[in-house]
Amino acid sequence: MEGPQLTDPDKERRYSALFQQLDSNSDGHVDINELREGLHALGMRGCQGAEQEILRAGDTDQDGQLDFNEFTQYLEERERRLLLMFDSLDRNRDGRIDVSEIQQCFQSLGVQITLGQAKKILQSMDRDGTLTIDWMEWRDHFLLNPLHNMEDVVTFWKHSSMLDIGESLAVPDEFSKKEIRSGMWWKQLLAGGVAGAVSRTGTAPLDRLKVLMQVHGSRSCGRSMWKGLREMLEEGGLRSLWRGNGINVLKIAPESGIKFMAYEQIKKLIRGQHETLRVQERFVAGSLAGAIAQTVIYPMEVLKTRLALRRTGQYSGMSDCARHILRTEGIRAFSKGYLPNLLGIVPYAGIDLAVYETLKNTWLQRYRAGTSADPGVLVLLACGTISSTCGQIASYPLALVRTRMQAQASIVGSPQLSMLALFRHIVEREGILGLYQGIAPNFMKVIPAVSISYVVYENMKRVLGVTSRYSL
Repeated sequence: MEGPQLTDPDKERRYSALFQQLDSNSDGHVDINELREGLHALGMRGCQGAEQEILRAGDTDQDGQLDFNEFTQYLEERERRLLLMFDSLDRNRDGRIDVSEIQQCFQSLGVQITLGQAKKILQSMDRDGTLTIDWMEWRDHFLLNPLHNMEDVVTFWKHSSMLDIGESLAVPDEFSKKEIRSGMWWKQLLAGGVAGAVSRTGTAPLDRLKVLMQVHGSRSCGRSMWKGLREMLEEGGLRSLWRGNGINVLKIAPESGIKFMAYEQIKKLIRGQHETLRVQERFVAGSLAGAIAQTVIYPMEVLKTRLALRRTGQYSGMSDCARHILRTEGIRAFSKGYLPNLLGIVPYAGIDLAVYETLKNTWLQRYRAGTSADPGVLVLLACGTISSTCGQIASYPLALVRTRMQAQASIVGSPQLSMLALFRHIVEREGILGLYQGIAPNFMKVIPAVSISYVVYENMKRVLGVTSRYSL
């Protein structure tokens, strides 16, 4: 069967209807704001920056807006480019794209997906339920999506069709070859680092309250969070609420960088350089990368706990605290609590990943719109928040024991116990609930932390010129 042609007697009518839909004020021109709002109304929420790309390519007279002639010329050029992409996908030249051809397209670019995953992608464009994509379905789906070649399309499918999974503290981001070659990966890491710094600073008082309740468990039984906050203010004033936050922010850069580099190397060992990891493999690679990063930066974790617990005037700063620990307790003090910290990575990463994937796929199967497989930012934030909460519930006892071990030498009269002995000691004196001291302020900071991170992350990406990727 002959492939599709660009001859279309209804083309001018289609272009005119689309232009009128975008030209909300009916002044005969479409500006950047109208493009942004129009693309959002058309369901193109997964293509941040598309309006700038369309305006840059179509605005031939450089007046900052598109008239109908410029808009028509842009769409004609888009259709020509889309036809070339369609023809490259339609390998058997029957005028339709099926699931096997989508799978072959991924394989030709070094990415392995299953037929089930290819079917998900196809269903996001299939309007007539034939489980194939004809030229008109392909054209209408991508007409205002400024992708330049099949590698861009595959990357878009891989992220926006949710083949990739949401990110957690334990599973690093997975960047494409194009993003790594272009240097986009470091912009993503920088945006994430700034977002993390702002988020941690904003929720630092809750984080310090959590550490105090974890360490002073038996003495804090019955102590309300508000009373704990008042005690911190009375002891050290407003600034005391941010004790330990400085090093908490400083460790973001080395931890993220080490985790990313380790993840890339482990990924190559597991599946090869050009392939995408399955969920189980991401869990293994992410856990190992997290363990490596934690091993390298763990002394900073000990310092963070000690600085959060310090009394007013006890240390002049981070270096003074480190020298004091080294002088009075020796180098081994910087590894206290390392074992429960390492063990906590596995339940956190596994449960976080499994719950996120389950919630996301359930939403896609039940509520996915007919024209898009993108669940949107709010759904992904909700999935990430719930999955992170579940992961924290499972790993929290290990986190509490880790913090207690990190703080043992700084608490007068505190026994120096091993991990298992400390578990028994807490359960005997405080009961099972003693393993969850401080979990309330920990949960209270999840939603603001995620929200702050997302807002700052998106704004940083705009500043750095990074296109949107729905990975949290």
